[in-house]
Amino acid sequence: MSNPFVRIVEPLDPKQPLKKFFNLSKLEDVRYARLPFSIRVLLEAAVRNCDEFLVKKGDVENILNWKVVQHKNVEVPFKPARVILQDFTGVPAVVDFAAMRDAVKKLGGDPEKINPICPADLVIDHSIQVDFNRRSDSLQKNQDLEFERNKERFEFLKWGSRAFKNMRIIPPGSGIIHQVNLEYLARVVMDQDGYYYPDSVVGTDSHTTMIDGLGVLGWGVGGIEAEAVMLGQPISMVLPEVVGYKLLGNPQPLVTSTDIVLTITKHLRQVGVVGKFVEFFGPGVAQLSIADRATIANMCPEYGATAAYFPVDDISIGYLIQTGRDKEKVMCTKKYLEAVGMLRDFKNSSQDPDFTQVVELDLHTVVPCCSGPKRPQDKVAVSDMKKDFETCLGAKQGFKGFQIAPDRHNSVVKFNFEDCDFELGHGSVVIAAITSCTNTSNPSVMLGAGLLAKKAVEAGLTVKPYIKTSLSPGSGVVTYYLRESGVMSYLSQLGFDVVGYGCMTCIGNSGPLPESVVEAITQGDLVAVGVLSGNRNFEGRVHPNTRANYLASPPLVIAYAIAGTVRIDFENEPLGINASGKKIFLKDIWPTRNEIQAVERQFVIPGMFKEVYQKIETVNESWNALDAPSDKLYTWNPKSTYIKSPPFFDGLTLALQTPKTIEDAYVLLSFGDSVTTDHISPAGNIARNSPAARYLTSRGLTPREFNSYGSRRGNDAVMARGTFANIRLVNKFIDKQGPQTVHFPSGEILDVFDAAERYKQAGHPLIVLAGKEYGAGSSRDWAAKGPFLLGVKAVLAESYERIHRSNLVGMGVIPLQYLPGEDAGVLGLTGRERYTIVIPEKLKPQMNVQIKLDTGKTFQAVMRFDTDVELTYFHNGGILNYMIRKMAS
Repeated sequence: MSNPFVRIVEPLDPKQPLKKFFNLSKLEDVRYARLPFSIRVLLEAAVRNCDEFLVKKGDVENILNWKVVQHKNVEVPFKPARVILQDFTGVPAVVDFAAMRDAVKKLGGDPEKINPICPADLVIDHSIQVDFNRRSDSLQKNQDLEFERNKERFEFLKWGSRAFKNMRIIPPGSGIIHQVNLEYLARVVMDQDGYYYPDSVVGTDSHTTMIDGLGVLGWGVGGIEAEAVMLGQPISMVLPEVVGYKLLGNPQPLVTSTDIVLTITKHLRQVGVVGKFVEFFGPGVAQLSIADRATIANMCPEYGATAAYFPVDDISIGYLIQTGRDKEKVMCTKKYLEAVGMLRDFKNSSQDPDFTQVVELDLHTVVPCCSGPKRPQDKVAVSDMKKDFETCLGAKQGFKGFQIAPDRHNSVVKFNFEDCDFELGHGSVVIAAITSCTNTSNPSVMLGAGLLAKKAVEAGLTVKPYIKTSLSPGSGVVTYYLRESGVMSYLSQLGFDVVGYGCMTCIGNSGPLPESVVEAITQGDLVAVGVLSGNRNFEGRVHPNTRANYLASPPLVIAYAIAGTVRIDFENEPLGINASGKKIFLKDIWPTRNEIQAVERQFVIPGMFKEVYQKIETVNESWNALDAPSDKLYTWNPKSTYIKSPPFFDGLTLALQTPKTIEDAYVLLSFGDSVTTDHISPAGNIARNSPAARYLTSRGLTPREFNSYGSRRGNDAVMARGTFANIRLVNKFIDKQGPQTVHFPSGEILDVFDAAERYKQAGHPLIVLAGKEYGAGSSRDWAAKGPFLLGVKAVLAESYERIHRSNLVGMGVIPLQYLPGEDAGVLGLTGRERYTIVIPEKLKPQMNVQIKLDTGKTFQAVMRFDTDVELTYFHNGGILNYMIRKMAS
């Protein structure tokens, strides 16, 4: 059908009549001017795609009518302009595409229909680990080892870039996906097929939201949903509520963007924004650089929102020029945004749109802080850190407790490292990492860290040699300006050499600690500490031997490394005593905002960005030397332990199977609150006594060759065995932490995979019980694929994080939610019952279903298929099955 909105298409420039756009400001509808800017992006996408099958004029009307329908679960389609992937999620996506081509061919279709139809950029940033540090050749040695471990995965990805159109690979060593997106990939306004329109993106990483800081609407989705988007399927979403977050005032001189985002994270967790958009406004926004805004938007998953949007303003336009974008294109970008009423002036309150709810933060009230020891929302003012940690030591085991007996709080273990004697206690820092796109994308905090390092070295301070220090910038630009400004050598003197360009410690690729340090921690059962400038600190994520992990700004990471402990009051206790016997306090070496800004103005310049990014796809010689086939169908190697054809499409036919009632299911695991995707499908090291290790050993591999779970996501046999394999897993059936459960028919305590296999062989379906915020954290699709392969048919939880619920839907696993006011405790559920979940013949979104127990008890739960499209996926056995049938027919 023809587009009913063609009347509002006009050329941006009369001299360029072929360059057109949809001028929504000419809708002559008062509702448009009151829409949140984030909703205007959804509206423009709907108008632009209105002549396509799944986007109808009624969808456009619903978006225009947002203020009225926002609470009514109205479903709208959204087609983002781009998709981005990183290699941990990208490898399984390309594996799925390769397997889908095989499946389409078997069903008589054209396998080449399985191909991205929108631009897809895959940045390899998750594979490099901190194996070497504190040496000048750490970067090269870590990169060499990365290629040695991952050569097969990289060859597979290179095949994908040749076999699929519209798929670009950014080689390893280039930087972190979200920083590369911010500095290079993002367009802000697309210029494609003769039209200008707002850039938008979904990514297979939860921190895709970082790009919201530049005014590009984006959020993370599961890999399976991203695959469908790449194949042309719109995202089916409930029109979200939009929380307006009003920023006022100016930050205090010692406050960093890290302090601001940790404050906002705690605040919005208390407000409750899961499933909602957050849009920032108010005069305080104008006080923040794009890097500051990107830091705040980056941690959107940690406060639970879908998106954290900063509309484009003149500062955004200035950033595009600063980062070396084409000036003529930038001017067209500004002209387009002005024409459609989407260029924001944060000081002009008459532009403030309507919001579902408004909350405020006075930036002047923010103080220097950290978050931890186990969750990003648990903010602690730096002035309270010592007292807070010591309280956590004795508190009951939990998010803020380690349950250490009072008489052991001051325990000390002596050890020897490099022929010198040292001692560790509770609170000793053993990892200090400047890492993650959250902070390394921000020149002010990175130069702040460099200037602090310079002053520390000049004052005679050092970092103890056993502390694992590292610096992993998000792009080569960071190294460029740190070196040019003269601070790189001082960072190196404190042990913060560049160890790689990737996520590294932030995702658990922190590498090994010295053996003597591990022995001391184990011997004393010590609560050792990691301090990192990352975005997540869930238990077991950063390193198996750091039970406490704190998120902090890069300057504070260095400060705690110098102190060697978090049990320090920086205001009253010195960081250290130099060779002259002088006490040096943190305030003595903390750089002023004016110092930092002066260096930033001089050294962070467009030429740096142009020089780094013009050669980003060709600079890595090891990548260039990789040989890969160009066949359209992938030739699977049965001997591979990295790449394996998944079983998801085995036996798939064009005919649909009617969903059946789940009868007499056993509970595989019973959880409390805040079970993360790290608990469900860890990304880090593979324990030597795990089912995955036993499988790899049986294939002839040694422990040195195991690599990580994240690197093995192209092999379902490893990933199924790695599901619920987190060493910090807390299962209510077991009285200690660990990846085990009870196999109820026998009463045996087994590894989770082994128990699931027993159930599967006996033909018993499984479910999982959980509390609030089930599936928080990373967007990893294996947190849904893994349980699916274990035989889990449904999850019953108090609430879900958005992406994980979507991933469960995508795999055909039923997300069930307790009715309001109910949970396992209220209903008296122990998890030792057997559960029958009645699936009616006619299903509708968010309907209640009946659950019967073998005890005779019956109750109801909400079936969290939120839209009709999600029900369609469920009837097909998942979103990928739906796409295969669609392509094959």
